[in-house]
Amino acid sequence: MSQSANPLKQYFRQPSVYLRLPSEGKFWPSGAISMPPNKELPVLPMTAIDEITYRTPDALFNGSAVVNVIQSCIPDIKDAWSAPGADLNSILVAIRIASYGHDMEINSECPECKNTDEYTIDLRIVLDGLTMPDYTTPLKEGDLEIAFQPMTYRDQNDVNVKQFEEQRVLQAVPGSDLPDEQKLEMLNQALQKITELTVSALKWNIASVRTPQVLVTDPVHIEEFLRNVDRKLFIKIRDLIIEKRNTSEFKPVQIRCASCEHEYNQTVTLDQTSFFDQAS
Repeated sequence: MSQSANPLKQYFRQPSVYLRLPSEGKFWPSGAISMPPNKELPVLPMTAIDEITYRTPDALFNGSAVVNVIQSCIPDIKDAWSAPGADLNSILVAIRIASYGHDMEINSECPECKNTDEYTIDLRIVLDGLTMPDYTTPLKEGDLEIAFQPMTYRDQNDVNVKQFEEQRVLQAVPGSDLPDEQKLEMLNQALQKITELTVSALKWNIASVRTPQVLVTDPVHIEEFLRNVDRKLFIKIRDLIIEKRNTSEFKPVQIRCASCEHEYNQTVTLDQTSFFDQAS
């Protein structure tokens, strides 16, 4: 095989977007990202192979498709599994803009007249609205000091896969031919597992728990703490984590109904099965 430089290299894809992450590289482990001095990551359009990869159901389900496409389109990201959740939406929006442009069509139903129509939203505005939650201020409760951190994509994907499997049980059991007692037992087990997964997932958002004697960072110890702490403190921790997560979610966009001209806010969601479908 020839080792000479490819004379077609000048026709290879080039960066068309430069992305400044909401985290600016904080919370990424060493070696997971190569941050340019200006903190703006070059974003390449997807290749045909990237599109095929992203449309492979199994790869999309287990997260490998997302990771492979991110690392293909943003070469400075060396380990996309380590991406903080607060950065992930920005990364995927930037890749879509680089690949298909900043306009995206969405269907929306007017809450006033119930007319459903197709509207164009500007993903640059959506991207600008994504922010990093405040992870610098700990929660102080008595002599405890609880510090927070964003979940990584790996941890979030693992939780999502496990929850999906249990939810599938909830959907399948009622229509099965099993005896009612067995159905009830399986449903209760699935609900209990979903609850346990929800509690377990919170530990990945906690960087440490400081007591007057020790700083605890072991996720196993933190999960045990969450399972046994007073419910009032648990709710306070849970609600604060949810509040921080919501900060990094997509902000609603304003829509003017094409039928009655009523203006309303439309929630933007990132459906990974269709987000990278190119509008025809």
